[in-house]
Amino acid sequence: MLKHNLLALSLALALSACGKSGDTPPTTSTAAAVQNPVVAEHSKHWWQDAVVYQIWPRSFYDTNGDGIGDFKGIQAKLPYLQDLGINAIWLTPMFEAPSYHGYDFTQFYQVEQDYGSMADFEQLVQDAKSKNINVILDLVINHISSEHDWFKRSAAGEAPYKDYFIWRDELPQDGWGPAWSQEVKPEAVWHWNEQRKAYYYAAFGASQPDLNLTHPDVIAEMKKAAKFWLDKGVAGFRLDAVRYAIENGPQERADTQQTIDYWVDFTQYVKSINPEAYLVAEAWVDIPVAARYWGQGKGLDAGFDFDFGYKVLELLNAGAQNAEFGTMSEAKTTGNILQDNFEQRKASGAPFEFFSPFLTNHDQPRLAWQLGQDFNKAKLAAAMLFASPGTTYIYYGEEIALTQASDKEHMHRRSPMFWDGSNQAGFTAADKVWVQSDNLFPPQGDTSWWAPFLAQQLKAATTVAAQQQDPKSVWSLYKFLIAQKKRPEFGIAGDYQAELLAEGKLLKLTRTLGEQQSVMLLNLSAEAQAIPAALVPAGLSISWQEDDTPELGAYQLQIWQS
Repeated sequence: MLKHNLLALSLALALSACGKSGDTPPTTSTAAAVQNPVVAEHSKHWWQDAVVYQIWPRSFYDTNGDGIGDFKGIQAKLPYLQDLGINAIWLTPMFEAPSYHGYDFTQFYQVEQDYGSMADFEQLVQDAKSKNINVILDLVINHISSEHDWFKRSAAGEAPYKDYFIWRDELPQDGWGPAWSQEVKPEAVWHWNEQRKAYYYAAFGASQPDLNLTHPDVIAEMKKAAKFWLDKGVAGFRLDAVRYAIENGPQERADTQQTIDYWVDFTQYVKSINPEAYLVAEAWVDIPVAARYWGQGKGLDAGFDFDFGYKVLELLNAGAQNAEFGTMSEAKTTGNILQDNFEQRKASGAPFEFFSPFLTNHDQPRLAWQLGQDFNKAKLAAAMLFASPGTTYIYYGEEIALTQASDKEHMHRRSPMFWDGSNQAGFTAADKVWVQSDNLFPPQGDTSWWAPFLAQQLKAATTVAAQQQDPKSVWSLYKFLIAQKKRPEFGIAGDYQAELLAEGKLLKLTRTLGEQQSVMLLNLSAEAQAIPAALVPAGLSISWQEDDTPELGAYQLQIWQS
């Protein structure tokens, strides 16, 4: 295995690879020469204590009437995001790809044509910057599309692409299977290519072959792509499937030392381009393992705290959670599980701010669906999220408790945003939205679910416009909580304490820094709970409550602040 720990060598490789591949970056236009990301005046990194809003571009807002969300749609909604108070947006894949989800690039330097032009994207970045909103992109380095030119040339045995992927002459029989399970099923990850008469490794399916990230040219190509987008003003990257970069055989498919070394080298290169570029890891695994991607201060800036979201759902009785593309501990936890999560982050070996809490993302059933679209429970989840220190992530629509029709297909988790009560909930002027295209992205099983789902949700006030009119809506609480992130006690430096009271029916969350204090009291039960007079410190006043009563109603929240 190659070691990737010399920055000088990496820079040389990046230069030597230019012009070798068919997927080469176009000349950067003057419009694309955007300044460095928005950086706060104080010395901490811009992402520390920030609120990041995850957008599935296909489903956010359509401006050209084709039923598909686009860059101009995101641009049109920047005032909405600015008013909500977020600091950055994470765009799920927006490079050219054959699938609806985009995690199988065919080009690293062309935007998805469904979303608009490169000029549209550049304008989005510029406009976001003018509103102090950074843009980070989803970058998939582990694998690309089987339709990419590199793979076609590799299948043909053409040098140097021949070894850009991982090939075997015969189907391995020594224990291979999906990287996120113990299942022995080599045919799930090794796929036959008729042209080359060989098997290639593709952990995420035959259409997404894994790149050989020990190949010097591939290493250089990934850096070249990162630089291209950083030069356009992108503030950083969410890095997909970081655990599976380099496999060392069937018993070492995830979190290998070579994988950690790869990301350290990649990080050092990115920081040489822009020290304030932000890299966050999708390491779908327990906290102690995810912490390894910090790389003793030379690796990635942050990693998602998957454990946190599971704990929130557990407290709200949402049932068992499934780690679809990861490996989480299946042991049932008991006791003060949010405090345990906090202490585990502190003891992980990585800085506390490395871990970014979130509730759900595009690979998980929507929070509101798991909670039976109980708006009160959605508010409790939001309170737990914003009380937890770190860079906070929101999946689009969570601020209105957007749900899904079912979980039969992943696209149900990623369907259009509900803006108002007009045609298609204000998402588009078209008669149909993209999820209603029967043959657009096979093998989609059914499209009839959308119309009744839409009608039902419009009756349930699950739109931005409806909730903006209600001062106690889920949206109103999100806006309030995002504003609280500016209070000093809600930052990384603030003390955090979670206490389960009244036999687990009440949860008290306290954030304190000096004289500044905020106390949240959550009723986790379906019965009203009395609030003991001694529960809240003297000198605090109520800043959020559902109604003016001396007790806390079922699944209700109260917040006191100094």
